[in-house]
Amino acid sequence: MEKKLTQDPINIVKVVLFGPESSGKTTLSRHLARYYNTVWAPEFARDYLQKKWNNERKTCQKEDIVPIAIGQMKLENRLAKRADKLLICDTDLLETKVYSEEFYGGFVDEKLNDAANKNEYDLYLLTYIDTPWEADDLRDRPKQRLEMFNAFESALKKYKKNYIILKGDKETRLKNAAAAIDEIIAHKKNLHSFSTSLLDLDVPFIPQNNNSESFFD
Repeated sequence: MEKKLTQDPINIVKVVLFGPESSGKTTLSRHLARYYNTVWAPEFARDYLQKKWNNERKTCQKEDIVPIAIGQMKLENRLAKRADKLLICDTDLLETKVYSEEFYGGFVDEKLNDAANKNEYDLYLLTYIDTPWEADDLRDRPKQRLEMFNAFESALKKYKKNYIILKGDKETRLKNAAAAIDEIIAHKKNLHSFSTSLLDLDVPFIPQNNNSESFFD
């Protein structure tokens, strides 16, 4: 299982959108990928949990956490091979860990905990809660947004992650995020640039036009 939760080695810049539900992460992920002409790794939990809700009328349970984490890393590792110097990640295992702690009384699977601490990203974009709350089948804490934001920031501080807080409208967030990303790219050498035909890669097409965000977003 450890391998399934581990990043494959590849020399690209990885940026994570990090923060509470309904705080604009998916929108910004899509805009950043378009701005840099690269790909973004959507949130695996969205489809996983939506299917569970549609089929069983059940929300996320403790036993879903590890399968979600494995699915997310599989998606990230595949899409990293399609990235042009930069991969935008709509979430990561540290975010999954924070949700697990907050929703299940501090519980975190040991292997998830280890992987969340070991996997590395160049920058975290912590999205503030100055966005309208948009309800859906999976979101369930509209009155605890500040509490969740504080939990996410505390995790970034605890594990000494490089992060900035993004506030304001879409244009302001994009501008500030791009400025931070540009500085990181400028100091990296020999970054992987995708140039191989998709037909030559064992990478399935991943739809990236989902306008919604989710419980784990």
